[in-house]
Amino acid sequence: MAKIDVTTRNLMLDSLRHYAKDNISFNFIREHDAKNEIPLPLLKEMYDPKILGVHLLLIPIEYGGLAGSTTDIYRVCEELARIDLGIATSVFATFLGSDPLNVGGTEAQKAKWFGKIAKEQLLVAYGATEADAGSDLVSLRTRAEHVLNPDGTLKGYKITGSKMWISNGGVADIYTVLAIAPGGPSWFIVEKNTPGFTSDAHEDKHGIRLSNTAGLSFDDVYVPVENLIGLKEGQGLLQAQAVFGYTRLMVAAFGLGAGEEATETAIHYAQQRIQAGGPLVDKQGYMLKLITPHYIRFEAARAFIDNTAKMLDDNNHGFATEGAIAKYYATEEGNNAAEHAIQALGGFGYTKEFSVEKIKRDVKITMIYEGTNEVMEMTIYRGRWQEHLKSRGQYYIDMAAQLEAAHAKNPNVGADSMALGLKALAKVLEECRLQKLTRHQFITFKLGELIANAEVAAVFVKRCAEGIVTEGSRFDIGTLQAMSRVLGRECAFDIATRGLKYVIGAGTGNAAQLSQDVNLVEIEDKMRGTIEDSDIVSAKLKEIFKK
Repeated sequence: MAKIDVTTRNLMLDSLRHYAKDNISFNFIREHDAKNEIPLPLLKEMYDPKILGVHLLLIPIEYGGLAGSTTDIYRVCEELARIDLGIATSVFATFLGSDPLNVGGTEAQKAKWFGKIAKEQLLVAYGATEADAGSDLVSLRTRAEHVLNPDGTLKGYKITGSKMWISNGGVADIYTVLAIAPGGPSWFIVEKNTPGFTSDAHEDKHGIRLSNTAGLSFDDVYVPVENLIGLKEGQGLLQAQAVFGYTRLMVAAFGLGAGEEATETAIHYAQQRIQAGGPLVDKQGYMLKLITPHYIRFEAARAFIDNTAKMLDDNNHGFATEGAIAKYYATEEGNNAAEHAIQALGGFGYTKEFSVEKIKRDVKITMIYEGTNEVMEMTIYRGRWQEHLKSRGQYYIDMAAQLEAAHAKNPNVGADSMALGLKALAKVLEECRLQKLTRHQFITFKLGELIANAEVAAVFVKRCAEGIVTEGSRFDIGTLQAMSRVLGRECAFDIATRGLKYVIGAGTGNAAQLSQDVNLVEIEDKMRGTIEDSDIVSAKLKEIFKK
């Protein structure tokens, strides 16, 4: 299969940026946000192959698409999020709604439906979520009953039930709908205007108000048997789970893009706002509290997202734990960055005159849809707890050894600090096993958080040690290595101190001994130079974003 090369991908991103500059002004966004209105004509225009054809990325070439890789799609998702997360969500809904067909459809189904989506520029919606079945798809109540021909053969299905929180729910042309068939959970294709199928009123949401969100109702909605995706019942959950790594990676890119846009707005403001005789961008306290740490974590998130995308491109599906880590880390950081961007702008940040107020409202949803971040914490914990048990506690010890080898080759990236952090994580996990502390759900959440932070930092440090500058980064390798040193130290310190906090708080271990076991003193000693390296990053930011 032909692939989009880096040059072509960059041309696509440039086209998207130019289109947004010419057609999606902040006033346009603000007006639609106030009206809680999806800009449907604009979205249809973005689907026009003569203009952007953004929906073609997910469609295979043989059906009229561009067959974009995971890397292509996350880069586009990141750029869309910088423009507007509501518009980004509307486009992503078509990607997401097409996934069941892409994963489980027959060749004939793909040719028919992908052909229609490509040629007719159709919007798609993904109908899975229910009132009692958000991330817990096992609790579905929507039913698909058999409709038989006179001779007893299967003619089709009648779907009854309801869905909620469906992006593009009130405007899509095609819906992929998960329902319980006699043979188990299954995906069905339902077209708009099918008798018995209605969409509810558009939700009045806190954010992403430029996307349509609506519930769906099914009252004996008949679909022919050929609309059963894959023509085999009971494959629905497997088909959904097969793409969790991919879909959650795209939401991670949303968190990254929105957070970047908010922080970039703040740094431009800091260049112009004069306080105590100089611009805010020259104030160390302002930069190290509100700006610089976010760029360090953005670059770590970018490295992890890119690394996971490359693995998905090589292996097509899977990597659910990595997808959960990416989503958790990038969306938490995007939300925190938007919060700090408001603070960075002071009173201006709290008004609708500046975009950061809206970005903060928008980015919050990335911590909720495609699985809440609490579900992500549990997913991460479960995935890596199994690895810890299977390896008899060696999983993170082995990862630490890789970073020690990286440090031996390049001692300038903080890989030694991060190796200590991973060893501390292994000890924390083992202590939780020995004391049976995972009986506390709160502890499992916090382990998921520590694991996510550790793995993102480890990937970033390792790539910096190898001299890799992730596509889309604005920084040279020297600045990235300064970032890596800061993140490696801080992550190791966070794992050791918070790991001890949770183990001691929930268990009966000896605090002094546990501190020694996680090498807390050595980790603390590695913190030297953190402020100096942070100042290096701040200086580079000032250079990059100079007037």
